[in-house]
Amino acid sequence: MQDVPISLNVLAVRFSSIGDVLLTTPLLRAIRRRYPDARITVLTKPAYVSLLSHNPHVDRVLDAPPDRPLRLLARELRAGRYTHLLDLHDSLRSRLLRAMVPGPWSTYPKHRLARAALIYSKRDYYRHRRPLAERYFDAARALQLTPDGECPDFFVSPEAERETEAWLTGTDLEQRPIIALAPGAAHSTKRWPVEHWRLLAGRLLEQGFRLIVVGGTEDARLGDALVSIMDGRIANAAGRFGLQGTGALLRRAAVLVSGDTGVMHMATAVKTPVVALFGPTVRPFGFFPYSQRAEVIELELPCRPCSSKGGPRCPLGHHRCMLDIAPDLVHAAVNRSLG
Repeated sequence: MQDVPISLNVLAVRFSSIGDVLLTTPLLRAIRRRYPDARITVLTKPAYVSLLSHNPHVDRVLDAPPDRPLRLLARELRAGRYTHLLDLHDSLRSRLLRAMVPGPWSTYPKHRLARAALIYSKRDYYRHRRPLAERYFDAARALQLTPDGECPDFFVSPEAERETEAWLTGTDLEQRPIIALAPGAAHSTKRWPVEHWRLLAGRLLEQGFRLIVVGGTEDARLGDALVSIMDGRIANAAGRFGLQGTGALLRRAAVLVSGDTGVMHMATAVKTPVVALFGPTVRPFGFFPYSQRAEVIELELPCRPCSSKGGPRCPLGHHRCMLDIAPDLVHAAVNRSLG
């Protein structure tokens, strides 16, 4: 194997999204631990910079607005004189960037054909069922790294901690065990029914827990609806905080209940136990929570998987993969996670 330069200057490119960016952090951590003097730069979209802004394993986070011409971005990257260029996205845009920034680029296997075969024919051609966090290591094979099996990293700033502390002060949430609920998802088929959330919330409130709905601005209305259904007995933080503030709230939670979303990966990255509900997507895709403190609830159905990312509606019209996950099943998993 080629000798690794003494002075490493590494660029990692991952434009989006929340979970995908956080799942790069085990690789970034491994680089830092083996090469403490390396300079590590990450390129991502502006919306996700705060996921890495306080990460001690990263020296610099560059933002790449979608409307910024690639030629200008390429000019900036060429000036960086990177010794290792890691394409952790492998999209059309990242491939164009590779063509415009000459250098030792490397990427990782996305298993597009195996994924498509599993979705459309339900035949599993995956040779290696590695989580995405470990597939990323293939892009850095020249650095001779090994995954440590630890969770992703999401470092929360003191400012975010103070922001959430101020919001919690004076409420009964501050003094009670908190369980976080993430009912939203970018795609409808990944969402657990609101009535199921209501039944679960009722059981947890009976146990004396305090509940917070978390998520982005797009989840705020769903959070409001759940608060209304529960007669104001739970708090809605969805859309109230940015990624850092949401991370600070998740750090305080005893457990998160979530679908297959970015919030799920945020919780694992702040070391909070997770109960994850998976419907249209499956383990071979590589996006199960990367944590030993996570329990995934899924049903063995012949129609799964129907998509790699979810969609607006169930292709068969019944949505059993989520509808048939009973609240009692999730409630039991929450109690197991609480020990």
